Amino acid sequence: MKVAIRMVTIAAALFWILLLAFTVSAVYSFVKDVHFSFGEMQMPTTLTKENEMVLSVPITVENMGLFNIGFFNVTTEISDMKGLTITRGNTFIPTINRKTAITINHNITVNITDLFQKSSTFTFNDTTLILYEAVSMSIAETVPFRASTNITIPWGAPLYNLSLGEPEYIAVNRTHTLIKIPVNFENHAFFDITGNLTIRIYNSENTLVKQEQITIEAPSHTIYSKYAEFYVKNTEIPSSGRFEVYLQTSIFTFNLGKINFG
Repeated sequence: MKVAIRMVTIAAALFWILLLAFTVSAVYSFVKDVHFSFGEMQMPTTLTKENEMVLSVPITVENMGLFNIGFFNVTTEISDMKGLTITRGNTFIPTINRKTAITINHNITVNITDLFQKSSTFTFNDTTLILYEAVSMSIAETVPFRASTNITIPWGAPLYNLSLGEPEYIAVNRTHTLIKIPVNFENHAFFDITGNLTIRIYNSENTLVKQEQITIEAPSHTIYSKYAEFYVKNTEIPSSGRFEVYLQTSIFTFNLGKINFG
């Protein structure tokens, strides 16, 4: 009986010694012969047809070690300064064989339409986005490993510093008047703004008396400073009321504000 117990004890000790040796060997090989390279994040210059921006990070893994790497996973979460989660991205590779090198593109997709619906801050104010990135894997497909980091990326608002000026009235003839409303903003976004500017005129009784629509174009990283011009019959201009201005693009629709008159 004592001999059997001793044999079990010896076997258990040998098992733990071998396990420790294997773990040390795997970790040493991982530290010595496995190299990771995270390239510079590729920022988009345009939106997709679905109004999405795609951020891409090239990742190279050189596994020159003695063991395979299992369950390689990269997870990215983008949030605003208040902690609101905007999107998540995930890339998973079941196995990276030993003595091999691979390069993958880790993509993170953000739907701009959904982003603007979550908060108007992204439309009118420049801000900073927080990117949380976590990498996990199993060394030799058995020993877990995990690392994470935070980085920040700038966000440029498409309608930064938006302002509507006082309307100007220019008599064209006895029947019509030209109305000019100054519209100013800076497009700090990486995408162009193209859409329709709708101007509605209401009288003091809140009745819509006139609506006009004009085209607006503001390329990326430019200042837009133009007049919204339209002709109105003199009989259609109320003595008092308000203008309401709306901007509609393929990405968003916003009420830019109102201007009272009279």
